[in-house]
Amino acid sequence: MTTRGRAGDKGRIYTGIGVSPGVVMGPAYVMAPESLAVSDVEISQAEIDSEIVKFEKALIETRRQIRRIQEGIGHRAGGSYDAAILDAHLMVLDDRSFIEDVLKQIRDHRRNAAYGVKTVAERYAEMLASLEDEYLRERVVDVRDVARRILRNLNGEKTASLADLIQKHIIVAQDLAPSETASLRKDMVIGFVTDLGSPTSHTAVLARSLEIPAVVGLHDLCLRVQSGDQILIDGNKGIVIHNPTDEQLEKYGKVAEARRDIERSLRSLKDLPAETRDGHRITLSANAESKEEIEAVIEHGAEGIGLFRSEYIFLTRNRMVEEDEQAEIYMQVATRLAPAPVIVRTLDIGGDKYFQDGSVAREANPFLGCRSIRLSLQNPDVFKKQLRAILRANVSGNVKIMYPMISNAVEVIKANQLLDEARRELLAEGVKFVPDIDVGVMIEIPGAALTADVIAEHVKFFSIGTNDLIQYTLAVDRGNERVAYLYEPTHPAIVRLIRHTVEAGHRKGLWVGVCGEMAGDPLMAPLLLGLGVDELSVAPLAVPLVKEMVRSIAIAEAREMASKALQSRSAVEVLTLCRKLAADAAPQIMKLI
Repeated sequence: MTTRGRAGDKGRIYTGIGVSPGVVMGPAYVMAPESLAVSDVEISQAEIDSEIVKFEKALIETRRQIRRIQEGIGHRAGGSYDAAILDAHLMVLDDRSFIEDVLKQIRDHRRNAAYGVKTVAERYAEMLASLEDEYLRERVVDVRDVARRILRNLNGEKTASLADLIQKHIIVAQDLAPSETASLRKDMVIGFVTDLGSPTSHTAVLARSLEIPAVVGLHDLCLRVQSGDQILIDGNKGIVIHNPTDEQLEKYGKVAEARRDIERSLRSLKDLPAETRDGHRITLSANAESKEEIEAVIEHGAEGIGLFRSEYIFLTRNRMVEEDEQAEIYMQVATRLAPAPVIVRTLDIGGDKYFQDGSVAREANPFLGCRSIRLSLQNPDVFKKQLRAILRANVSGNVKIMYPMISNAVEVIKANQLLDEARRELLAEGVKFVPDIDVGVMIEIPGAALTADVIAEHVKFFSIGTNDLIQYTLAVDRGNERVAYLYEPTHPAIVRLIRHTVEAGHRKGLWVGVCGEMAGDPLMAPLLLGLGVDELSVAPLAVPLVKEMVRSIAIAEAREMASKALQSRSAVEVLTLCRKLAADAAPQIMKLI
């Protein structure tokens, strides 16, 4: 975290990580860090049974509370996704190891139930926090949130809820547990900032689905702010201002007004194509991970789904999902969007995404291990079920399949063989579906990019996953703050790999898209178009801004800039080229980014 500004807190600027866009100001509602500190009481032999009963009753009440939260949000837009995340909390409550460890504290060590819960929860949390896997580190929040709920129920305390707010606030907290963000009233919460968190945390994902501006990673802000203080947050740039000055209010007031004006004008673009001034048209699609996001995809004017992250169907249930259940979800999405295309990415588990039940083995170096297509090919029965489900959903002929994390053509051939088997089985069973389905791959490994001409012989399209492509090309952990400065989307190596992939695909008659975060940055759109990209797939919220940028430039300008970028010697040079073209073509967009 960095700070700057005058002495004291008036107008002080804190910089964190912007994880959900928007600019908003309002009074803070500070949720002080809730300690797990409890008294260590040695109980008598006669008190053991009563402490066990207290513990078991607290477990039952905690389960009931979490299920009630799930039921309450299940009918809200995005609600079933939010509710499913709370399954992780229920799993902690049903974890026999966790329960037995607490009972051991009571029976064997003769400690009160509250102390047993606190001791075991902290041991689990410390173990998770010590792991390198960012996804697992973030599960510390789940364990501590469940422990706090159990302790409150042991003590007969009322559970605080953001659903009880009656005035609009910006929530300031050390962290927001999934149960807390899931139960908040959207009409009373206008933004939130947290000391902890990352772009992949529960809080960030839920904030984006709720379209609430958010900044995370502020370290100790909740200790510096009091409830009622004025807070201004810029979720686009990751900036938080505590008690802003008149000058800052004037500046950000203009930014907010400019955003409102531009957003009003962007609404008129909803049904217009993503076409440059000189008539070059691309496809502008949206990324999605649940059926609840489909209305947002339509509302923001996307031309279909360029990346449906199927793994979140599994992750939110924390289990393997049967074929019928998968097929129903894919079919609902495809039918709602037909005839617009829906590209379903097959299971992308591993790396930073795991099931908490341990059904997928964790590895010492998960991003270089058995993940994504590698895991699918090693579990052909599970993989074929998913392929069958996707095929069954293709009743309107608008579904496409995309394999992630492809290293070479051999993997594509093996995956296509399983797809052919699945197709033959369904035809033999008399299932009604459109058997012809386009297959593509994600290009996110440098080796795949450099041999894209070979891989192209077996597919109909490429989609470049820039997040991992940057990580693997530059040897940078994108979740590690210490090396974040090396994570450069405009690095010349990335620019050249994208161009190489596009040329290889076009030579074989393929269309080539980009579906990473780079695609959703309006600054990058001219560069990607200039490099020859045919499709951009972005978060639904980013569709209007990217479309406006595309419609503001000429393809000739983009190609000229891309040609210079290919000759550049540094990421800064390329970024400067991008900024200049964007500023000249779309100064209104530059006010927002």
